[in-house]
Amino acid sequence: MSLLPRPSMRTQRRLTRSMQVVLVAIVVYGLVGGTLGLPGGGTKAVTNGTIGLLVTFVPAALERNYDLPLDPWLGVWITSAVFLHTLGSAWFYAQIWWWDHLTHALSASLVAGVGYTTIRAVDLHSDEIRIPARFAFVFIFAVVLGFGVVWELFEFGLDIVADETGIDMPLAQHGLDDTVSDLTYNAVGAFLVAVFGQAHLAGVADDVREGLFSDAGSGR
Repeated sequence: MSLLPRPSMRTQRRLTRSMQVVLVAIVVYGLVGGTLGLPGGGTKAVTNGTIGLLVTFVPAALERNYDLPLDPWLGVWITSAVFLHTLGSAWFYAQIWWWDHLTHALSASLVAGVGYTTIRAVDLHSDEIRIPARFAFVFIFAVVLGFGVVWELFEFGLDIVADETGIDMPLAQHGLDDTVSDLTYNAVGAFLVAVFGQAHLAGVADDVREGLFSDAGSGR
């Protein structure tokens, strides 16, 4: 049973719509600000705002296309992760020192949540597969830390491309200390999900199992 009060679907939609409106405003400001030379305007705001806006539609698309009745908290979780990152890219990363730590921990928790939900759905689906809680804990950490390393390498690659082409990239690496800090807060997000995931994501995993494996079994 979840220990957190669950928002209603109406509340979840209102929160999502509010964040989507802000993301649209960031994209518009990026377009206008880039033309006028205003601070925070330009390609980075447009790119991050557009990608973030598209990701906010993922929960609704999963429900519509795969018949997955996702928990309202999960929709807010996904939307908040990309929303806070986009705000950070637009303004807050440079203004608030801990904003980057917050977004890395939240994004890592989302990756950990996906990893936990996947292995839990497989565990529930097959009587021949049993995944102990200790293994799930280690698996979540391995997935998140591995994803974090790949992400840092991706940012490093974008830095090289930016140096060679002069194009302003939506992501950037800020030195070894920043990389170590990012990986540390990735671990924090993974730890929180590893500890509390069973209580809050068990129902989501069951929905995923029923939605995906039942479709595969029926030939859809």
